[in-house]
Amino acid sequence: MAAAQPDLRALSNLLRTAAVVRALRLLRGLARAAADTVFPPACLNCRQSTGAISSLCAACWAQVRFIERPFCERLGTPFAMDLGNEGLLSPEAVANPPVFARARAVAHFEDGPVRQLVHRLKYSDRMELAKPLGAWMARAGNELLVEADLLVPVPLHRRRLAARRFNQANSLAQAISAHCGVPVDPFALARVRATPSQVGLSRSQRALNMQGAFRVTEGMGARAEGRAIVLIDDVMTSGSTVNAASRALLRGGAKRVDVLVFARAV
Repeated sequence: MAAAQPDLRALSNLLRTAAVVRALRLLRGLARAAADTVFPPACLNCRQSTGAISSLCAACWAQVRFIERPFCERLGTPFAMDLGNEGLLSPEAVANPPVFARARAVAHFEDGPVRQLVHRLKYSDRMELAKPLGAWMARAGNELLVEADLLVPVPLHRRRLAARRFNQANSLAQAISAHCGVPVDPFALARVRATPSQVGLSRSQRALNMQGAFRVTEGMGARAEGRAIVLIDDVMTSGSTVNAASRALLRGGAKRVDVLVFARAV
């Protein structure tokens, strides 16, 4: 009889815990319903009413050119047609192989919702956009993330970070980590040179501009050594920034560096 007492108490505690969990779920559901009534879900881009939070309306969705297979296995750039074989490389990847192993992106970087979302996150302090954009990136980069040991956001130089107050790449990395469970290290890589803006520069000028811009943070080499790293950024254009950052991580002992961005110029 005495032995049964603890069992009954355990069962009672378990039932109470289950009841609390159900009640909390109910309260959360009611809170969401109330919030949707007062603040109906709106398109992330144009603020028109939508059927779900953190989504695009049908009109904005139709303007997004998502990057899907078939694409270059190395650069992640889409092919114009399905060539029937996976793992193919584009002529660009063969002629000018990147420093990183593989790159993946959610969508083309062009006028419309994609460019507007990136610019609002980056320049207009729309921090709430990092979570949905990061969720899309986690899906687009799943094959990279399942093999990753660490996420490293492309760092800003300290002066630009002070002016902007946050690093959008780190915000995206944190959102991606919440989906895939891979840890983020925002301090593994440092931007040691304040580079001029890349806007308007040619491909060769961009590469020259980024030379020596990054290095593994002093005393942080052990964080990168032997690790499979996914480098996170918002946009990839010529690839000069992620190439320079990848080179620094590989010199710091990283086993492999892949790249995951929200949008890329194609």
